[in-house]
Amino acid sequence: MHPLNRRTVLSAVAALALSLGSFTASAQTTWPTKPVKIVVPFAPGGTTDILARAIAPDLSKAFGQQFVIENKGGAGGNLGAEIVAKSAGDGYTLLMGTVGTHGINRALYAKLPYDPFKDFAPITLVAGVPNVMVINAEKAVANKINNVNDFVKYAKANPGKLNMASSGNGTSIHLAGELFKSKTGIFMAHIPYRGSGPALLDLSGGNMDVMFDNLPSAIPLIKGGKLKALAVTSAQRSAAMPELPTIEEAAGLKGFEASSWFGLLAPAGTPPDVVSRIQQEVAKSLASPALKERLATLGAIPSGNTPAQFAALIESEHKKWAEVVKVSGAKVD
Repeated sequence: MHPLNRRTVLSAVAALALSLGSFTASAQTTWPTKPVKIVVPFAPGGTTDILARAIAPDLSKAFGQQFVIENKGGAGGNLGAEIVAKSAGDGYTLLMGTVGTHGINRALYAKLPYDPFKDFAPITLVAGVPNVMVINAEKAVANKINNVNDFVKYAKANPGKLNMASSGNGTSIHLAGELFKSKTGIFMAHIPYRGSGPALLDLSGGNMDVMFDNLPSAIPLIKGGKLKALAVTSAQRSAAMPELPTIEEAAGLKGFEASSWFGLLAPAGTPPDVVSRIQQEVAKSLASPALKERLATLGAIPSGNTPAQFAALIESEHKKWAEVVKVSGAKVD
């Protein structure tokens, strides 16, 4: 038996490296070979869930594999975000992240079970939406509340009687309410839920008094007469409901702005070409006339920006919301 010479060894190593490289490239090119999971870190029925389900069918069609929605609500979105952060970076587990999971929670929570920057690979911003201040319609009539100023007067005349629902601690829905409380000097007990769906159910049923919900999930109940909308929390009026004033217009609260956004992220280490392919298909879906029209009726503004642009947005939003948390004095309940 002859010992292997240096040239033979080097040739074998080179062949192995080439084979592994070809295998990796092939694996990335053929992705996905099985269903892809999109984790929604809130209960069904809220805007995060609505947007995830809006883009999933087009992604399933484009890639030939099912993109399945999995709702994992809890801890203001932290539970679902943690699940994705600790998943393999293979492109088969994605997160529909929010301004809460990636813009607010790091400033609001003393400890997070994930790092919103290091543990994720941003894919694309799906959409931005205004929040809307809504109250139970029957209570609005009974207490003669027709606008934001009426609400503030009622709250001041009835200290400790109002409950403010939210989709969870740290969400923009929670922070919008805390900011409103700090700027008007009123008190409302914050009641966090595991998502907008169950919170809206209690609000429309009269168990809650007010909510600063994302517009897309609140619109059906507003149009159905269950909720009365008082104002939007964005800097400008919404094209979906142009008759509604901004809170700044309605109550003279200068500079009041608390909008929401939602975007896809993958675990850190996900192959860049997989990230790029998902971003491109999401952008195509959001540009389709049918989806654009649907989102417009819900008050959502579609994006589909690049991973780099989305990463820059996340960083700037963290800085912005850290200041809002500080000013509002918000705390996790």
